[in-house]
This record gives sequence, structure tokens and C-alpha cells, in this order.
Amino acid sequence: MATTSPPDTAPGRPGGERDAAGLGRGRAAAFVTPALLLITGFLVFPALWTLYLGLTNYQLTGLAAADPELVGLDNFERALDDDGFANSLGLTLQFVIGSAVIGQAGLGFLIAWVLRDRRGAGRRLIEAMVLLAWILPSSVIAFLWIALLDRDDGTLNALLNTPGTAWLLEHPMLTIIVFNIWRGTAFSMMLYAAALGNVPPSHLETARLAGASSWQQLRDVVFPRIRGHVLTNLLLISLWTFNDFTPFLLTSGGPEDRTEIMPVFVYKTAVFGGELGFGAAISVLMLLINLVIAVIYARLLRQRKDAV
Repeated sequence: MATTSPPDTAPGRPGGERDAAGLGRGRAAAFVTPALLLITGFLVFPALWTLYLGLTNYQLTGLAAADPELVGLDNFERALDDDGFANSLGLTLQFVIGSAVIGQAGLGFLIAWVLRDRRGAGRRLIEAMVLLAWILPSSVIAFLWIALLDRDDGTLNALLNTPGTAWLLEHPMLTIIVFNIWRGTAFSMMLYAAALGNVPPSHLETARLAGASSWQQLRDVVFPRIRGHVLTNLLLISLWTFNDFTPFLLTSGGPEDRTEIMPVFVYKTAVFGGELGFGAAISVLMLLINLVIAVIYARLLRQRKDAV
């Protein structure tokens, strides 16, 4: 028995072409072209230019600055054998796991969970304080933290009664981890607050009446419903933190390179060292590491969708 398939065209649209928006190819192209030009100019071209520089011996000064030569993959091989690169990669992973994956995600969820049923001025005040840390310029925040952690007249030493403690020198990695947690928790808090709003209160009430503890309610009722939000949040804050340059304003990568995370390592190599080609090669490796992180989270998100 012959069947009749639905028409493949929008009503009144000649030429037999799919056109769900009803714009036509010409108008659709006109809308998309500015975005494609911006993406090409500010994303694709810089990425390709960085890749090209990574294949040269381009220097900030000297003969190689005027006439750079192609060196193939030498810069990439040198980076992979460089102790400074391995050190910065290890420090960056510590920074990402400590401040983003554990710190921002954990504290953001805790604040959202505690405030989920709260109303009034107290909730608005807490949210405003958390958001303020996120929206202030990085230079202003760095200045405030330098004043807070000052060895002689710092506010933290006065509060803890620990005069003479040089936090930026004695505990540099811990300091920038706490700094980044304080600065970036707002995004996780807002995302989790929106996600928790989708959890039906009746489900939590049912679990509570069944005798489930708070942890069991989180594990069996809340987390399965917000798993997609959790993975999305971890993806974004991991990538943002991996490429964050703000700690340089506090420690400049020191003391003794103990906070020289990868963005700082690239900056010092390219600008202070004048090795633009080598710095570009390290940047390309950073891009590849970011892609690996994104692929891992994307696969986890896809597994969740398949499970649903």
C-alpha cells in the first residue's frame, strides 16, 4: 500500500527547500554572516595564527623577530621535555581541582541548598555579597586581597592574631586557591539555585517522611535531577579556572615558581623571555588540554542523556 510522505517544504515556499524559520536562504545568510565574521576574526584567525607562531622561532627582539623561520614541531617537543611546563601543568591541575571542582562547586551548592527555602533581606544580602566578589574587576580584587594578606598591617593577621605571617610567601598555592573560591563561587551558586528550583518539594517531603536522612535525600532525590547542571557547571568553571590569569596579580607566579600556573607560564615565557614562538606552542598545548577536559565532560553529559 502506497503511503504519502509529508511535504518537505514550508507552505508557500517555492523550490522544495526546507525552511523552518520561513526566512529563505538569502535572509538566513544575511543574519548568520556577521556572527561568522566575528567568530572568524576573533576566534579562528587568532587560533590559526597562534598555531603558525608555534611552528616558528619567532622572538620578541633580535634577528628572529625580523625574520622568523619555521622550525616544525621543535617548540612542541621542547615544551613536553621542559621541566617548567610539567611544573606549571601540575600546579594548574591543583589550582583547578582545589578551587573550581571542589571549592567553587561545593561552596556554591552549599549556599544554594541553605538558601533554597529562605526569603527576605538575609538571603538578598548573602547573594549580593557573593555576587559582588564575582563582578568586581580583577585588579580591584587583587588590591583588596594584597591589603588583606599584608604581613605587617594585613586584616587577616589582625583577625587571626598571627602578626608577621606572610601568607603570599608561606602559603602561596593555598592562598590563590582560597582567593579563586571566594571570587568565583557566585556562578555555581546561581546555577545550583536554578537547578534546585526544579526539584519538586513533594519528592523531598516524601523522602523525609520515609525516614531518609539529609544525605540520602541529596543522593537519591536531588542529585539525579540536577546531574546535568552539575556537569555543565563543572565544565565551565574548570575551563575558566584553567585559563585564569588573575593569580598573577597576587603572586606573579612566585615565590620560586610555586604558583606559576600555565597562563602565567605562557605569559612569562612569551613576554619576559621574549620567546613568542615557544610561548605560542605552549598555548596550543593548553588549547588541546582544554579540549580533552571538554570532551570528558561532554561524554559524561551524553551518557546522562542516553540514560534518561
